[in-house]
Amino acid sequence: ETEQAIESDNLSAPLAERMRPRTLAEFVGQSHLVGEGRILRRLIEGAGTLPSLILWGAPGTGKTTLGRLLAEKSGAQFVALSAVFSGVKEARAAIVDAREDRKHGMRTVLFIDEIHRFNKAQQDALLPAVEDGTVTLIGATTENPSFEVTGALLSRSRVLVLNLLTDADVETILRRAVEDEERGMAALKPEVSDEAINRLAHSAHGDARVALAALEAAIESTEPDSKDGVRRVTLDTVIEALGRTRYAYDKGGEEHYNLASALIKSLRNSDVNAGLYWLARLIEGGADPVFIARRLCILASEDIGMADPQAMVQAAAAADITRLIGLPEALYPLSQATIYLAHAPKSNAVKRAYMAAVEDASATAREPVPLHLRNAITPLMKRVGYGSGYRYAHSDPRAKEEMECLPESLHGRVYYDDEAGENSSFNEGDKCP
Repeated sequence: ETEQAIESDNLSAPLAERMRPRTLAEFVGQSHLVGEGRILRRLIEGAGTLPSLILWGAPGTGKTTLGRLLAEKSGAQFVALSAVFSGVKEARAAIVDAREDRKHGMRTVLFIDEIHRFNKAQQDALLPAVEDGTVTLIGATTENPSFEVTGALLSRSRVLVLNLLTDADVETILRRAVEDEERGMAALKPEVSDEAINRLAHSAHGDARVALAALEAAIESTEPDSKDGVRRVTLDTVIEALGRTRYAYDKGGEEHYNLASALIKSLRNSDVNAGLYWLARLIEGGADPVFIARRLCILASEDIGMADPQAMVQAAAAADITRLIGLPEALYPLSQATIYLAHAPKSNAVKRAYMAAVEDASATAREPVPLHLRNAITPLMKRVGYGSGYRYAHSDPRAKEEMECLPESLHGRVYYDDEAGENSSFNEGDKCP
C-alpha cells in the first residue's frame, strides 16, 4: 500500500477517527487520570511494565485513544479487537501471534473494545495469556465492570474510571477540528459561530464522537458561498445535524436501573419535581412504560401502603391504562401517578411487617399448622383432630380475641400494629386531593 493511498484512506475516515489524539498533549479531558502526576501519565511517561487495565466510561470519553497511547509509549504492539465482531477464535489468534512476537522481545497490548459483550467463557479464554504476560489486556467497557467483567479478569487488572467530558472539553475538541488543516475540516473553509459550537458541545452530553459527527455533517451539508467559498454554518443546520436530543440511556445497561432508582428514591423522598424529571428521562430515553408502571406499583405498596391505600389504586390504574393505550399518551397516567405518589404520606409498615414475619417463618419452617386451623376434608382427618376447636368469627365475635392463629411457639407475636401502621407516615401533611 503506498503512502498516498494510506493518506487517502485516512482522509475518507470519519472526522472523529481522523481527529483521534496522537499524543498525550493532544488528549483532552480525564485530568484525574492523565494530569501531572496522575496514574496514566505516569504509565505513559514511565518505563515500567504496563499492567492490564479495564477502562470504564461512557462512549466518546477516550478509552480507545488512551489504550493506543499506552501501547505506543510502552513500545508494545497494539492489537485491537471489538467484542461485538470478534470472538474466542480471533482472540486466540491474536494471542498466538503475541507469543511469537514475545520470543523476539516484542510485547503486545491486546485492546478489546466493549469487553462486557464477551461472555464468561470468552473472558476466561483470555486468562492464561494475561497471567503469563503474553499480552497486556486493556478492556474498554461502557458498563459497570463489577457486573459485566469476570472476577478472575478484574483481579488481574486495574479498573480506571473515565468521566464524561465537560462542555468545555468538547468545545476545545470541536474548535480544533474546525481549524485543523491536516486532519480536520479547515480545507472546507467552515465558519461556525460560538453559539453553534456551544450548542454542539452541550447536546453531545460529554461524547466527543457524537459532537464531531454532528459538526462534520453540519459543515458538509452547508453550501459554500459563491463569492468567497466560505461555508457559513447556521445554528439551524447544527440542530438538524444533531437530530433528536440524545439521552444517556441504554435500556439493557446499568443506566436503565440508575434512572429507575433515581425515580423511586425521589418519590420516596416526596420530591414531586425530581420524580417528574426522572420519569421524563426514562420515557424520553425509550424505557418500556410498563416497566415504569410496575415500579410505581411496587412503591405504592412498599413506601406508602396503609398510610394511603388509594395510592395502590392510582398506581394500578396507571399501569392498566398504560397497557391499554401505550406511549406517547401513557405519559399522562404515568405522570399523574408519579405526582400522586410523591404527595402521598409515606410508610414502610407493610414492608417491615412482612420482613418480621419472614424472619419467624424461616426460623419455624417445620412448625406444624395448629390442628384447629387445618381443613378436615376426610372423616379420618376429622377423627385425628383436624379443625377441632376452630371458631367461626362471623357467628362467634369473641373468636378474634380468644382464638390463637399463630403456631404455639409464636403466640402473641405482633408483626403489624394496626394503629401504629396507619400512623407511621413521615409525610403526614401532604395528602392528595
